Amino acid sequence: MKTIQILELFGGIGSPRCALRNLGIPVKAIDYVEIDEKAVRSYNAMFSEELEYKPQSVVGWNLKPDILIHGSPCQDFSIAGKQKGADEGSETRSSLMWETIHIIQQMGSWKPRYVIWENVKNVRSKYMVHNHNRYMSEMAKMGYTSSYELLDARDFGLPQARQRYFTVSILGNEYFDFSDLIHKSMRNIGEFLENDVPEYYKVTQPSMLRRIDGVTSYDGKFKGRVPVIKDYAMTITCKQMRSPNSGVIDLGNGEYRYLTEKECWRIQGYSDEDFEKAKKVHPGRENCLNGALYKQAGNSIPVTIFESLFRKIILGQTEKTVDKQLNIFDLLGGDD
Repeated sequence: MKTIQILELFGGIGSPRCALRNLGIPVKAIDYVEIDEKAVRSYNAMFSEELEYKPQSVVGWNLKPDILIHGSPCQDFSIAGKQKGADEGSETRSSLMWETIHIIQQMGSWKPRYVIWENVKNVRSKYMVHNHNRYMSEMAKMGYTSSYELLDARDFGLPQARQRYFTVSILGNEYFDFSDLIHKSMRNIGEFLENDVPEYYKVTQPSMLRRIDGVTSYDGKFKGRVPVIKDYAMTITCKQMRSPNSGVIDLGNGEYRYLTEKECWRIQGYSDEDFEKAKKVHPGRENCLNGALYKQAGNSIPVTIFESLFRKIILGQTEKTVDKQLNIFDLLGGDD
C-alpha cells in the first residue's frame, strides 16, 4: 500500500496519525505544527518508534502531502469561550485558520488532494458562520470543492456527546458525501471506566457539588450544570474541576468523582498504550489531577471519526461497500 503523506497543522497529540496507524495505513508526516510544547512532547513520545531519522538524500525528496489536516483553535468560536470570532486580522486564536489558507496558497500549482478542517458546532452559528463560508469560498478560489457535516462521536463508537463540524475539501469538482461514512454503535461507557480510582478524584468542592444534576444547593436552589454520567459523557473538556465539564460518576451515598485522565483519553479513542507514553513525559504531581493530560484530551479530535473518514478517502470503504461485502458473505453461506 502506498504511504500516505500528511501535513498536520494545529496537530495536538496526533489524532489523524493514530487513526491511520490503527487502520494499518503506512503514513509519513511531512510536517507537524503545534504551539503547545507539552502536546508536542506527548506526540513525540506516542510516535517515537515511527519518528526514526535515517540518512537520506535530498534528491527526489517529496514534500507534497496527500492530505492536509487542521483543527484550528476553537476558543473564539466556542459557546464556552467569549466568542470573539475569527475575522482575519482580529488576532484571535481562532483566526489562525486563515494561516492554513495562506500555506496552501504558497504551495503554488501543486496542492494536496484533500484538506480536512474540524471545529466546534458554533462555527455555523448566526454570528460565526460568515467565517466558515468565507473559508470555503477561499478554498474554492484555489480549486477545491468543500462539503461539511456535523458529526457526533457517539455515532462512531465513543460514549461522548461531542458534536463537531468537519469540512472536507477535495481538489476538483467532487463533493465529499458524508452520508455513507461507516458508523459504529456506541460502546458501553463502562468499558472506558477504571476500577479502584484514587480518593483524590472525588468531587469535594462545594461549588462543584452544588452544580451536579439533581443536587440541591445549600440555599435550596437547583444548580444543574454538571451532569451525572449515565450512558455517555458530555464533551471531553480541558478541565474537569470546573462547571460545565464532561460530567461526573455517581459513586452512591451522595458521592461523585471526576473522570480520570486515562478515561478521558479512552473516550477520545486513544489506546492505553498511547496514554501511558504521554503520561511518562508528563507524570504530574503525586495525588493530584494532571492538567496537561486533561488539556490534551480536551483539545483532541475523536480518533474513530478520522478512522471513518480515512476508510472512505483512502481505502474506499463506506457503509455501502461494507453492506455489499456482507451480502456476498451471506450468499456464500457465511462461515459454514
